[in-house]
Amino acid sequence: MDIIDNDRRKWLGFGAAALGLALLPNHAFASLTTPRPKILRFENLNTGEFLKAEFFDGKRYNRSELARLNKLFRDHRSNKVKTIDPHLFDQMYLLQVMMNINKPIQLVSGYRSLVTNNELRRTTSGVAKKSYHTRGQAMDFRIPGIQLSQVRKAAMKMRAGGVGYYPSSNFVHMDTGPVRTW
Repeated sequence: MDIIDNDRRKWLGFGAAALGLALLPNHAFASLTTPRPKILRFENLNTGEFLKAEFFDGKRYNRSELARLNKLFRDHRSNKVKTIDPHLFDQMYLLQVMMNINKPIQLVSGYRSLVTNNELRRTTSGVAKKSYHTRGQAMDFRIPGIQLSQVRKAAMKMRAGGVGYYPSSNFVHMDTGPVRTW
């Protein structure tokens, strides 16, 4: 029993991936299998900035567009910019495709410095000590005109990372950490 059968694990992994793809709606599956540009539109609610970014050109990530997204996701309290995990943008793009929407995403919170995160922990409930926001791997957001519960449901269906639901604060949290919900 101490010997790990890597071939068996590999085939089980392929099977799980195939099952996950089979569960996606047809239009979402088509967008994943066909190389095409990925475009996101954001409104940063804290700074009033709007941004439309083609962060993936169909073959590779666009570094200059990712830099613009990093700046938009900055800690607005300290004006610190951090590299945001590009997979977070992939998740947001997939969410838009799954929900068949093309509206700007309202960013409530992106990157948070440790100082900002610690201050929020002192003044606000529900702020994690080791928040994925401090790693550039999380965002809190909402999509105007779409029920928050529907956004949460679609995000959970993706099983791509953490999904938090904050209806009293009017946002959903998504991150690129392990799959979990709260």
